[in-house]
Amino acid sequence: MTRYTARPVEDAALKELRTTDDAGRPCRPYTAGAADAGSPLRCCLAPVREGERIALVSYAPLRRWAAATGADPGAYDEQGPVFLHADAGDCAGYAADPGHYPFDRAGALRTLRRYDARGRIAGGRLLELPADATAAFDAALDEAFADPDVALVHVRAVEYGCLHFAVTRPAR
Repeated sequence: MTRYTARPVEDAALKELRTTDDAGRPCRPYTAGAADAGSPLRCCLAPVREGERIALVSYAPLRRWAAATGADPGAYDEQGPVFLHADAGDCAGYAADPGHYPFDRAGALRTLRRYDARGRIAGGRLLELPADATAAFDAALDEAFADPDVALVHVRAVEYGCLHFAVTRPAR
């Protein structure tokens, strides 16, 4: 059972990104090919399937979180590529699996980047996912949120640096 909730891209942001991405470029949908299969979709936190209509867009997760919380990440604001379903009607949304975190393939390398309430980096951790990835994620997130200054954690792929999902501090 996971102790934390993985958060996909928010619905309001998805609506905007399906028109114009966070770099100001228009969304350009296409049909996923074999090379895209398995890539992480950030709208529903599921892998891309060949034949789906998807888009690769530039997304600024910290900027959007900061706008919602009043934080000012300054130079820590960044944007990067994420896949999403090109049409809202093609996405069933995120259905959390209480036994697993998204994209928890054993052997995968993840970075857990911590942010404080101002939106500034407050540390990080490299995590190689073992066979029991759920326990490893839980322990790494316990460690992150043991620091009372940590408000948000981004789980990212090491290979590309892209955001997989976010986790916010649980309510006390």
